[in-house]
Amino acid sequence: MKHIFEQTVYYGDTDAYGVAWHGSYLRWMEQARVEFCRAIGIDLVEMKRQDVAIPVTNLNIRYKASALLDERIIVETEITKMTPIVVQFTQVIKNKETGKTYTIGTIEVVAVSNEGKIYRRIPDILRVPCEKSMAV
Repeated sequence: MKHIFEQTVYYGDTDAYGVAWHGSYLRWMEQARVEFCRAIGIDLVEMKRQDVAIPVTNLNIRYKASALLDERIIVETEITKMTPIVVQFTQVIKNKETGKTYTIGTIEVVAVSNEGKIYRRIPDILRVPCEKSMAV
């Protein structure tokens, strides 16, 4: 399943050169992953109650072009790989109107307890919705 998240590039997202600041892309990707999780039935608050958190452990982003002030962008998010311990997301940020790609990123998360101890297997509260989203 590919999820689409829309965002406007606001003045606060830009840098001194008038283009989207490199950190803004990471914030948009995080927001898109949270919305993706909601869309596939993962409740992050309930996961925390059940002693599961999913910190980012690896992030690779390639910047291809710069988004500009007031542009509408989309962030496409999908799960592209799962192992017993890692869930990998691939995210692409594009201009909504032209389809021009701004960034491509892969982000890996693991499941840990609220105290930070890694689970040797992804708990069902996370694993089941992720597997279903990959089957779609």
